[in-house]
Formats: sequence, structure tokens, C-alpha cells
Amino acid sequence: MASFVADVHLAKLAKLLRLLGFDTLYFTHIEDEELLKISEDEGRWILTKDRALCKRAKQCLLIQAKKPKEQLKEVLEAFKLTRCNPFTRCLVDNALLESVPKEEVLAKIPPKVAQWCEEFERCPECGRIYWKGSHYDRMKRFIDGVCG
Repeated sequence: MASFVADVHLAKLAKLLRLLGFDTLYFTHIEDEELLKISEDEGRWILTKDRALCKRAKQCLLIQAKKPKEQLKEVLEAFKLTRCNPFTRCLVDNALLESVPKEEVLAKIPPKVAQWCEEFERCPECGRIYWKGSHYDRMKRFIDGVCG
């Protein structure tokens, strides 16, 4: 499966790819040379809107669409990605999430969530806690529409 590094202009696309479970690096500030190095060293495809950068890269997809959901469709079609593994990566730093017992996160979640939710995931890098809250159904509908 392809892995990606998105340039600084594609933050929302990177987040959507992570939501679907695709390994996608993103940095708020990074020079083109560093993007090229990461792509080369790690075999990642560069996702960019910068034609000049794309011409210099061995593996690059030039993103044409302006809206993030349309950009996502471009990536999925270009790489024929039909199998998603949603809700498995941290949306902030791309790390794979780990299941964690409720007792370990009780002090870090809202009291109302603790009353009804029993399943939690945690990012091993940043410590962010995830659960199937009010946004889950909307996100799931989006994912089902994109990944089938």
C-alpha cells in the first residue's frame, strides 16, 4: 500500500487520508528539499499542488482539486485505493492508535463520555484519546461513501 508525504498546502487532505487509515506524513513547515529527502528515503509519494516540486520528485502526485474531499478522491483514484482501515491513525501525528482500557483514560476524558463510552484508543506519540462520540456517525457515513 502506498504511503504519502503531503506538502504544507494540503493539511486537510493529509487529515482525511489519516482518517481513512493511510500512512500520511504532514508538516506545517518543511522545505522542498526535505520533502524530497523523505520521499526518497522512505519510498513515500509526495502529494503537492506545486508543479516544480513534482517535476523534481521520483514519486509525486500533482493535486489539481481545490477542495479537500475532491483532493481525496484524486488520491484514491490515482492509487486505486479501495480498501480503507479507518480510525486507526492519529489525525494529529499519523501514529497508529492503540486500544486502551477505560480506567487508564478516565482522568483525561469528559465525565459525560465516561458515563456511556467503554472503548477508547490512544495515540502512543501525543497521548490524544479517541472514542466513538458525536462526530463518529457523520465521519462513518463519509468513510462509507468514500471507501464503500
